[in-house]
Formats: sequence, structure tokens, C-alpha cells
Amino acid sequence: MTTMVNDPRTLHDRLVEQPRLTGLVLSPDGSRLILSVQVLGDEGNRYVSELWEVDPAGERDPRRVPGSQQGDSAPAFAADGALLFLSDRESGDSGEEPGPSLWSLSESGSAERIAHHPGGTTAFTAAARAGTLAYTAALLPGAADVRTHADLLRRRRRAEVNAVLYETTAGSEGVELGTAEPHTFVLGSDTPPVDVGGQGLAGAGDMALSPDGSVVAHTRAPTGAAPDTNTVVIADASTGVRRKALSHPGHQYYNPVFTADGTRLICSRQQEETYDSAWQVTLVAFDPVSGEETDLLPDFDNWPWPGKAICSPVPGDTTLWFTGDEQGHCPVFRRDPDGTVTRLTASGTYSSLCVTPDGSTLHALRGDIDSPHQVVRLDAAKADQEPAPLRTPGDLGPLPGTLTEVHTTGDDGFALRAWLVLPKGAGAEHPAPLLVMPHGGPQGSWNGWSCQWNPWPFAARGYAVLLPDPALSSGYGQHMQERGRGQYGGRPYHDVIALTDAALSRADLDPARTALAGWSYGGYLANRTATRTDRFRALVSHAGMWNLESFHGDTDLHTYFRKIFGDPRIQRERYDADSPHLDAAKLTTPMLIVHGGRDSRVPPGQSRELQHDLRRQGVPVRFLYFPDEPHGVEAPNNLRLLYETVLNFLDHHVLGEEWRRPELL
Repeated sequence: MTTMVNDPRTLHDRLVEQPRLTGLVLSPDGSRLILSVQVLGDEGNRYVSELWEVDPAGERDPRRVPGSQQGDSAPAFAADGALLFLSDRESGDSGEEPGPSLWSLSESGSAERIAHHPGGTTAFTAAARAGTLAYTAALLPGAADVRTHADLLRRRRRAEVNAVLYETTAGSEGVELGTAEPHTFVLGSDTPPVDVGGQGLAGAGDMALSPDGSVVAHTRAPTGAAPDTNTVVIADASTGVRRKALSHPGHQYYNPVFTADGTRLICSRQQEETYDSAWQVTLVAFDPVSGEETDLLPDFDNWPWPGKAICSPVPGDTTLWFTGDEQGHCPVFRRDPDGTVTRLTASGTYSSLCVTPDGSTLHALRGDIDSPHQVVRLDAAKADQEPAPLRTPGDLGPLPGTLTEVHTTGDDGFALRAWLVLPKGAGAEHPAPLLVMPHGGPQGSWNGWSCQWNPWPFAARGYAVLLPDPALSSGYGQHMQERGRGQYGGRPYHDVIALTDAALSRADLDPARTALAGWSYGGYLANRTATRTDRFRALVSHAGMWNLESFHGDTDLHTYFRKIFGDPRIQRERYDADSPHLDAAKLTTPMLIVHGGRDSRVPPGQSRELQHDLRRQGVPVRFLYFPDEPHGVEAPNNLRLLYETVLNFLDHHVLGEEWRRPELL
């Protein structure tokens, strides 16, 4: 598809074509920065991964890594400076069962495959000062080792069998479980792989190696007997013998990483919301020998998430750096050995932190609501700095508007804020129509660049876009969770309306031309809005919950949501208060529904039921259905269709234009 450069009405096309920066790693000597990038493939109908090299000094232009190929992904460095990555290159050759293998690439561009597992490898990590590697790969039930696993894979393939016998559950904690269980394997420089043990059917490849490669740690996923509790397993890397199994009822641990001297294992610890308690997240340190656990951020009111903390590379120095949502940003924070926490960045959203060998400089990916991701460099100790941007591949061009904020208070006096995107030309004489877009989660925040439900294609069509952070959003202290706990469709909804009213008090916005659209939890709030008010001219619900009772029994996060809402057979209060379907008779606003056929988080039956209720009430409704998409929209051309359909739907109902059906629909 050909697009006109900087044509505002085709900004959604340029957004789809924009390279997506997904990860950053730094070589052990600090001389090489490798960037993983998602780009459009040659046919333009899917994204493929590439590896690019960025100059840490910011002087040279970025370049494709010599010897790399499209499809190479998940870069990391070995202790000797070799670039490691996962790739499908040569997959299936010589009669092997296909799947990504672990490869090594020299600086001159010479590639060598160093580990292959039948069916593929999904994740890996490398020891900082040894040649030891750990990787995640699966074994089928009944397979005692890799050889029997490969034989079973061949037999299933030849028999054209893909059936799964579930003996626990068909989905667990966001994972649609398959036939095989992920295991942790350790590969020494001169030894064959050692199977350290299973990660559980929902294992996510969460692993760490001590700097000397002698100890490996991984997380083992929750079981049906304890669905809210996982385990940190610490084992001897050379034998696989378990040394410790660390867990705490009601808590889950993620993102393990060893300190530079190997004496502590740092993890994120998360306590999910229950009927009686709110979400909480912190960083903890385990003693790998005794198992003693220490909370590293007892007085930090926000959460150290998302992403993995990084430790000082200097042995004996316990300084660490992490990111955390804060007031519509996701800054970088530094924790000193004495526990002092310093915010290093005043604005922006950061990820993929890397620290130089002397611990003096950080590199990271930075994105903002009004800026795509770029590679930046910052001082590892200076407070509230503005990082130096480095030359990064891809340029979206100028954005069609400006960014400001809206502030008000909730019904309990709590301070609320939102981002407001204003299109070019908006003013008192030409007030802009307003699109309100609550975020997903609900734990989350509007604080960075997004590819799906990005506000700027709407600004390019002349809409102002309000991005509210209501109750249950992260980055506003623990009280923001407490004030929304148990009120999925209550206080968060009222906060969105309060921020909408505050925005519409501006002279440059038109209160008579408004709409609301959301994805996931934002889609649920769109559905809740549909039964609470008729103030909006149009609503868009993408993958939103409609019937909380049927949803609770069908989602892949069954146990998680049951903890929040209770058992509907004996605890009806929250279902009766917050399930929009019970108020279907109040539906009056035209709606566009969007859903993916492979969505296991919010199964598509939720949207089908909403569509039926809208039709029974005689309310105009359109249903954009993507049979092969999961909870979000991933395929490039489907993403184009999402933007085009939503924009045309809004133009029709909010601006009064004639309905334009997208050509490919």
C-alpha cells in the first residue's frame, strides 16, 4: 500500500509501517548497542524481526548487524562479547524438528548455531562472566529427555495430531496451554545441556544465571492447587540439583536477576488483587543460600514495573535501577545501597535498561505519548535529567497536534489527571470533537507510545483525544488501587466522566460532539458507559467484557477474576453492581464492536452477546471481527482496517458524515 508522506489523513498507515523498537542490549565492554526491531516483511502483511546496531556515542548512523537476517530476534551478549540470538534459519534441515535455535554471531558477521531443541527454544540468558547459557524449551508428556521428545513430535506430525489432553486446566494465567511443558536447560562451555526441571505448563522462560554460571534460577508457574502463588527455583547449574524452592502464599515472583557478586537474587514480587485486597508490587532480594527475603522498596508508593531491574555490574555494589509508572510517565529510578531511591528522569516512559561496565551510564528505550521509541543515553546517578537521544532507525515525521494535560478531582477528592491530544486548528472559534479513550488493564497508565489505539491517527482526522487514568491506574500511589478496589464499573467510570467534564470545560472542545472508545478494560468501560449515559454520540468496544458471570467461567484468567469478583453462585454483589449486561434495556448509543477470534483473555462470546443485546434494543451496531487475532490486533493490514473502520464509524456518528465501508471489508 502506497501512502503520501506526512499526509495527516493517512497517519494510521504510516503508524503501521513505522519500525517498532522492542529491545536493547549492551555488550560486556560497553562498545556495542544492539537493538531488536519489528519491521514490515517484504509482502507487507506481517511483522518480522531484525537486529540493528546503534552507536553508544551517538555519532554514527544505525545499521543492520552484519551477518544478521530477518527473523533473528531476542539478542543478548555472551561473556566473551559474542552476540547471541534466536533464529529459525536452517530450521527443519537434515530432518530435524523445526523451531527457533540459539545462535552466536561474531562481530565480523560469522554465525554459528550453538543449541537446537526439537520444536524450538523460546528464551535464553547468559552468565555475565562465564560461558554458561540457560534456555527454555519444552518437553512433551511422557518424554524423559530430548531424544524421546523429538520422536514424539515426529509421530504427532506424521499422524497429523494436534490434540491436547488437559489434566489441569485449558488455560492458566494468560497462557493458552499446549501439549508440552517448558523446561530450563543449562548449557556449559564443554558439557551437554542439563535439564534443570520444568517451569510448569504456563512457564514463561523467566530465568537467571549467577555471574560465574554456577547457579541457575527460574520461576515455576502456579498450579491449580495454588493459582495465585508461583515458585522461584534455585539449582546447581552443572547438575540440575535443586538447592532452594522459594514461595509465599498469594505472591508471584518475576524477572529474576543475580547481583554482580552472585550473593543476592533480585525479583519483582506481585500480589494480585483479591476480593479483600488491592494489587501491590515491589522488588525483593533473596539470599540464594538461606532463602531469606528482603523487601527493597518498603517506602516506595508506586510500583517497580514493568520490566526487569538491572544490577550494578561492579562486584560488591548493590546499586540497582528500575522503571515504574508515575503520574503519566514511567521514569527510571536508582536505588542506592543504603535504600535511597532517586528518580533519574522527569518525563517519558523507559524500558530495556542497560548499564555500562563501570556503572556510570545507562542506555534505554524511551517513548512518550507524543514520541515513538528511540534509544537514549543518561547518567546513572543524576536526578530528573533529560537523556541524550541516539540515532535510531525509523522516523514517523511530524505529529498533527499538541499534547497537554487535564486535571480535576474525583468524587472522593482524589486528584485526577489525563493527557489531552489537541488537533491542529482547534480553538474557541473551531472547537474540536472529543474522543475519550480509557486504557486497558485496569492496572496500567497512559504513559508511552502505542501502536494499537494510538491517539494521533484520530487527531489527524480532527479529533481531540482524552487519555484518562481513572481509579485502578498505576503510577498514583497505592491509594489509587484502594479507592477502586471492588468497583470495576463504579469509581473508574465516574473518574472517566469527571475528567471528560473537566476537558469539555475548555473552549477549544465541542461538548456536543463526543465519543468514547476503549480496548480490553477500556472496552469494558465503553460497555459500562453504554448502560449508564447517552451523552456520547458513539461508542467503540474492543475486546471488552459484557457479561461478567459468563466471562468469569470462560476467560484464561478464571482464577484471577474469581478472586476479584467472588463466586457468582454465592457472592452476587459485584456481578450485580458491575456487569453491564444486566442493564441491557438502557442501551441507546450506536456502537462499533471489535473482537479477535483467538482471544482467550476476553473470549469473543462477550462481544457476540453484546451485539445481540444491541440488536434486540434496536440500537445501531457494527461488529468488526478478526478471526485470527488474539486479545489485540497484531497483523499490519488488520491494524490498518481497525483504524480505518473506527475512524469512519466516528466520522459517521460524531461528525455526521456519510458512512464509508472500508474497501477490504
